[in-house]
Amino acid sequence: MTRYEQIKAELLASPKTWLITGVAGFIGSNLLEQLLKLNQIVVGLDNFATGHQHNLDEVKGLVTFEQWQGFNFIEGDIRNYQDCEVALFNESEGVDYVLHQAALGSVPRSIADPVTTNAANITGFLNMLQAAKEAKVKSFTYAASSSTYGDHPALPKVEENIGNPLSPYAVTKYVNELYAGVYAKTYNFKTIGLRYFNVFGQRQDPNGAYAAVIPKWTAAMIQGDEVFINGDGETSRDFCFIENTVQMNILAATASDDAKDNVYNVAVGDRTTLNDLYKAIQTALIECDIKSVQKPTYQDFRAGDVRHSQADVSKAKTNLGYTPEYKISHGISKAMPWYKEFLANK
Repeated sequence: MTRYEQIKAELLASPKTWLITGVAGFIGSNLLEQLLKLNQIVVGLDNFATGHQHNLDEVKGLVTFEQWQGFNFIEGDIRNYQDCEVALFNESEGVDYVLHQAALGSVPRSIADPVTTNAANITGFLNMLQAAKEAKVKSFTYAASSSTYGDHPALPKVEENIGNPLSPYAVTKYVNELYAGVYAKTYNFKTIGLRYFNVFGQRQDPNGAYAAVIPKWTAAMIQGDEVFINGDGETSRDFCFIENTVQMNILAATASDDAKDNVYNVAVGDRTTLNDLYKAIQTALIECDIKSVQKPTYQDFRAGDVRHSQADVSKAKTNLGYTPEYKISHGISKAMPWYKEFLANK
């Protein structure tokens, strides 16, 4: 039995109360689905800046009536400290575990509007961190980012070695880690940051100017639209399927104290070029009876992007018992039927 299987069995036997910020978003709604299926009590906070009601509606259809009754949604904004307090003190017995996912993602968005990104990702983060400390929660797990590695050239990326940030978004995520470290030293409030590496999967929004590469390309290929590749297509990333990310959040939330006051890579440990990614999506769509024959269009490299990214996940394996179950090809194959149905209903 893996550590993750053990923790899930323990949670089923003894349900806890969780707060998920950004619950209507891609990662937040997948966390909600898994926790409700484990019969947990979940408070969700979202302002729908990037999340969607249809994500919550979809989760409702995937769990039982009784499980859904364990979910309490609060519409609110982490930039408002009182909203953070309301979410944490809403349940009579309080919140045990916080999974802080709410943020404004996207490097290009942060370059276009650094002030709003700063407000959500730094002010909002600090509000939630302070409120969670005051609420004396058992653990606080937050979404960090692989963008923190910046211009550090070494591969694979090891948690202790970072470079200079290359975008306002990267700055905000690094500041989160700095605040987390200060709270551990000053208040003995120890947290865990999860440096996400290109997470993908069902309910990742394919629409909008700042859509991630896999949903954006998938939608274009299904609809017969042009697919744009930045640069020569040899830029590479460590793509991580959502179910690996859900596992890491639950492992981090329930980790022992000696594993806290740390950041961990959330990835697989592989590297896939954009050219290979394009082929993998084409292959997975054929399995869904969708034939995409168009060739991609290459354009300029994108400002603020790093050339290559690959994670070392040995620290997460050793300290948290992380066992990534899904490689990129398996994850893409599992996600494609969802995109086919989602786009058909649009």
